[in-house]
Amino acid sequence: MNNISQQSDEQVVELVRTKDQEIFSEIINRYQIKLLRYATYLTQDDYLAADVVQETFIKAFINLQSFNVKKRFSSWIYRIAHNQAINALKKQKKHSPIIDNLDISSDQDIEGDLLQSELRDQVQNCLEYLPILYREPLTLFYLEKKSYKEISDILRIPTKTVATRISRAKKQIRVICQNQLKNK
Repeated sequence: MNNISQQSDEQVVELVRTKDQEIFSEIINRYQIKLLRYATYLTQDDYLAADVVQETFIKAFINLQSFNVKKRFSSWIYRIAHNQAINALKKQKKHSPIIDNLDISSDQDIEGDLLQSELRDQVQNCLEYLPILYREPLTLFYLEKKSYKEISDILRIPTKTVATRISRAKKQIRVICQNQLKNK
């Protein structure tokens, strides 16, 4: 257990299962931000996404013994997050975006931050109108930098279907964003 941060995910999982459950914190450190970003894009709600990620880690920890270390851990934990997000969306009857308070410190580049925030909001707004069928693979590919194979494993669909959905999603999001710009 020399330097745990240099171990592969699968090696860390094996250590958690056989030696020290406390090492699971390394998994949380590696995946918390990534899963939160993914869950936020799926749910379109920061607070719901945080709950999804928390539930994901709980489920992953409880079911760690069933993970096959010969497979990729990242695909396994993303699949858990995916399922948790879908279940949370099903439970939530009505979606209403939450507006966070704007807290600006005096040393920030307010104009640059505002432009970046507006762009991020526009893209997120466009994603919101994209059906989840297409939002999932698009988010995994562009925002989470997953390969088609990894997306196939996470969503449990053939690789060719992943390619088709991403292609269709790009066309749809282009139309959605163009329509939103016209309506402004």
